[in-house]
Amino acid sequence: MTTRVPLCVLDLATVREGYTSADALRGTIEIAKTADELGYSRFWVAEHHNMPAVASTAPAVLIASVAANTRQIKVGSGGVMLPNHMPFVVAEQFALLEALYPGRIDLGIGRAPGTDQATAAALRGVSPYLTVEQFPEHLQTLLALLGDERIDAEQARRLHATPVPESCPEVWMLGSSTYGAQVAAALGLPFCYAYHFAMSSDVDTALHLYRSGFQPSPRYAEPYVMVSASAIAAETTEQARYLAMPSRIMALSLRTGRLGPIVSPDAAASVELSDLERGLLDTLPGTQYAGTAEEVVAGLDELVRRTGANELILAGTVYDPATRQDTLARVAKAWGL
Repeated sequence: MTTRVPLCVLDLATVREGYTSADALRGTIEIAKTADELGYSRFWVAEHHNMPAVASTAPAVLIASVAANTRQIKVGSGGVMLPNHMPFVVAEQFALLEALYPGRIDLGIGRAPGTDQATAAALRGVSPYLTVEQFPEHLQTLLALLGDERIDAEQARRLHATPVPESCPEVWMLGSSTYGAQVAAALGLPFCYAYHFAMSSDVDTALHLYRSGFQPSPRYAEPYVMVSASAIAAETTEQARYLAMPSRIMALSLRTGRLGPIVSPDAAASVELSDLERGLLDTLPGTQYAGTAEEVVAGLDELVRRTGANELILAGTVYDPATRQDTLARVAKAWGL
């Protein structure tokens, strides 16, 4: 049997047309339980705000529920958008999660707002541009508060993230550009590249900068890379592409500002698109593997060969949580989990 890298899952608690946010959150819990049973290594939840199609607004709260409903899978954020929060708040939230579920908590950190600028300003209480400028300082403060003794941060000398856990959450840097890669390299953090929505041509540059600039840290002596990919598997290629249509309409809605819950595959197939919208669909960044399990796994194998990833994390926006569970089961079997 081929030995492959570990597989992980990224979830947004997607709200579908005709259902509620509560339904979406229950769906996320069921998807997490399936991932746990199938042998996936991590289950991460995203942070987005003011989006009708996404119920995952508070990663720490959702992580607590996912961890309580699973047995062994590591649970974390993909990610906490640090400019939206003060470092001490994040440190206490994840220290608490780590104390409750020792050895199972990941803290993925991002720099993007996860929303529009007006919502970002409402979250932060100050200009969103100011908090982005403070990102390097805030990230180092957060690491110091979580016990990184390399960093001498003023707040960490005066404050302690409580309750004090017996272990520390695993901190990751997330990114879809070279910026995050260079930050992760300088601090000796593992790095997750958002290949599922970023320009595919940028991944090689970002990972080269990460690996070439990596400074060893107490937890990581060498670079450690995770790459995300959108994956939707079904019995046939045609069925998988049909199930993937809602994700393409959702991506288009983000580009055109017509936000709403994710539509069903039938509704997505019947959407009348203008020539401009068809052109936008053809130029959407990111990579999606939609096909049979064997076709999806072949694409993922090639992605590992191209990037040298130590782990892969699978996104995949679909209408029905049961479709996501089916994809995970098909891919797990074909991957050899």
